[in-house]
Parts: sequence; structure tokens; C-alpha cells
Amino acid sequence: QVRLVESGGGSVQAGGSLRLSCSAPVYSWRSMGWFRQAPGKEREGVATIATISDSTLYADSVKGRFTISQDNAKNTVYLQMNNLKPEDTAMYYCAAGDFGDCTSAGQDEINYWGQGTQVTVSS
Repeated sequence: QVRLVESGGGSVQAGGSLRLSCSAPVYSWRSMGWFRQAPGKEREGVATIATISDSTLYADSVKGRFTISQDNAKNTVYLQMNNLKPEDTAMYYCAAGDFGDCTSAGQDEINYWGQGTQVTVSS
């Protein structure tokens, strides 16, 4: 069983920054992505990175504030989150699979999930 392990969540004030990390034992998928789920809301895709081409895609709500990147040598993907807003508060999940864009990925395109890391932004 492949385990994706996230870290880096926490609590910050609005305008602050956090960097999430997600490590994998292997790195053999088409894409890695970050998703988030706020209480009472559906899970939504936030950012995608293609593991070979390094191309990235973002949800409109985070464009210009979040940056997804990867270190293939370390089998690790990152999410740098700047200018955080209270509406960014959610559990953030790392995922690996065959999706092109996590904002429209179907469940059958996601092979593995991480356990989640909480991000809380206070106003």
C-alpha cells in the first residue's frame, strides 16, 4: 500500500504563509495534486503538477497566492501558500494519480490520498 505523508499545516493569521509537503515512497504517477475540504463543504482541487513536465494548474481561488512545486529526487511535492485568507481554512490532502487537472478530476483518476493536514487561517 502506497502512503502519501503530508506535513506543514498549522494556524496562521490572514496574510500569512505556510508551506505544505507531501512525500511518497515512489513517484510514478502522471500528476500530483493538492485538494482541500472545509467543514460542511465538498472536497475541491487546489493545485496540480505534472510529474514529468512540471506543468502546473490552479483553482481560480488560489491563483497568484499558491504555488505547487516538486522535488523528483525526493519524491516530494510542495504547496507554498501566501497571503492566506480565512476562507482557505480547510483540511488539505495530497493525492497522486492519472488526472490532468485536480479541479475536475474524477475519483477513478486518483490512486492514492494522504491523511490530510489542517490549515487554519484567522482574521
